[in-house]
Amino acid sequence: MKKGSTRFLKFVICLIAIGAFIWLIWFPQLEGRAADLDLISIYKDPLIIYAYIGSIPFFIALYHVFKILGYIDGNKIFSQSSVNAVKNIKYCAITFSGFIVVGILYIRLFVRGDDPAGVTALGMVTTFASIVIATAAAVFQRLLQNAVDIKSENDLTV
Repeated sequence: MKKGSTRFLKFVICLIAIGAFIWLIWFPQLEGRAADLDLISIYKDPLIIYAYIGSIPFFIALYHVFKILGYIDGNKIFSQSSVNAVKNIKYCAITFSGFIVVGILYIRLFVRGDDPAGVTALGMVTTFASIVIATAAAVFQRLLQNAVDIKSENDLTV
């Protein structure tokens, strides 16, 4: 049962990663500013390049979630490497929300001619979700570290 659940979650993580990657490739072609640009010029837009750089923490976090699921499969969840993976997820979520906030500020302050309300609202929701993930990861990190410490103490006494 446990292997089936983690396999399903790994499959979902892969689907999320593939969907996000396809969206990153496809969205610039749909954007209104890119209507008159050729295929190469679309991807030279500074905001698109910034979005690609800002998505790196997202994909790193997905990789660490995949690693945690592997630790669960291998019955190694109470190890320092799983604590480090959760810590990296926390840092990735904080970094991702920072990229979003800077991107929203750039759009609000420097981009003229477009209505920034939709981008701002979507960015606020995404930033909030990212901060919630970072907070949950911090709580799980603390709990997992306590469990690892207790496990190591029990291993020493036995």
